[in-house]
Amino acid sequence: MTKNVFERLVVNAVAMLPVRVREAMKNVAIVIEQKPRRKKSSETGIKRHEVLLGLYEGIPLTGRDSGYFGVLPDKITIFQKPIEVLSEGDEESLAALVREVVWHEIGHHFGLSDSELDILEKKRKKLAC
Repeated sequence: MTKNVFERLVVNAVAMLPVRVREAMKNVAIVIEQKPRRKKSSETGIKRHEVLLGLYEGIPLTGRDSGYFGVLPDKITIFQKPIEVLSEGDEESLAALVREVVWHEIGHHFGLSDSELDILEKKRKKLAC
């Protein structure tokens, strides 16, 4: 898949967020990389058999105070190749996985932990059934 087509999937995932969520996002950039560098994976605590699909780097909104100003944007990186490998091969499953990863990393931007995001994702999936 070309980077442009994948980028459209990421843009669509962000566009599907509720308006109030998109409007609340502050000082954050979303970028696409082909795959994580080995150093980046080790810095995040990803073990050799695990796969890094996305990464949030920055100060979550809940951690910002009146002294937060003049800083570079937070960065959400979405890793294209690992997502392509884990998707079931069709565009629908690929788009669904991109949405899940994008929403997960944006959740970190809002200060949610992995365990909190897992609970929310299970609730969302249950409602979709």
